[in-house]
Amino acid sequence: MIDMPKKILVVDDELSFRKLLKMELEDEGYEVELAADGAEALEKLSKERFDLITLDIRMPNVDGIEFLGKVREFDKEIPIIICTAYGTHKRDLIVWGADEYVVKSGDLTELKEKIRKLLEKRGMADA
Repeated sequence: MIDMPKKILVVDDELSFRKLLKMELEDEGYEVELAADGAEALEKLSKERFDLITLDIRMPNVDGIEFLGKVREFDKEIPIIICTAYGTHKRDLIVWGADEYVVKSGDLTELKEKIRKLLEKRGMADA
């Protein structure tokens, strides 16, 4: 049986960061879809399945917290990593229902490591 690449949804209003993340994650072997805000992300989620979501908090239209609440209404299992420029929100992680929290930077090492660990953990749960 051939393993299908894991599918990640990147939700961030900053175009340059979305493109950087897409390029870096595709280099790691993931399939990556992009959304500029929570509204666009919710539409994509209604049409296809993802293995993990990275999520900015401050975005126009539907922000990250509102998006997270809506996702958790219908999918409590999908791993969600908050990836934001604001380190002050980390204490709210559990309240919001996210699995991990990363402060946004040009060095994606920490984010990629957390993605890998969450997908491995979920893979064991799916087996």
